[in-house]
Amino acid sequence: MWNTPIGRLRGIGLLEGVSFLVLLGIAMPLKYLAGHPEAVMVAGWAHGVLFILYSLAILGVMNSTSWGIGRGALAFFAGLVPFGPFIHDRHLRALQDEERQQARPSSAT
Repeated sequence: MWNTPIGRLRGIGLLEGVSFLVLLGIAMPLKYLAGHPEAVMVAGWAHGVLFILYSLAILGVMNSTSWGIGRGALAFFAGLVPFGPFIHDRHLRALQDEERQQARPSSAT
């Protein structure tokens, strides 16, 4: 998964999506319901780093493929919505499968 720009975007996107859900579903309740603000500090820091890596991975895909501003913006906004990276991953997986098909030598009979 990690050896192509789209594969890296998929991997980082999935990690970023999980970190966002951990931040919203675990760390925030721990902060506001159990009085543990350090949970948000740790989860927020991890999510922030992963979001920056996700954004850089989008730029990497835009640079190495024919993605325009629109596709890049769609990928970016998917990272802002809970569950967005998981939904966007289905599209990315199809693109990655298409990439593999093009890279595979066709057998002429």
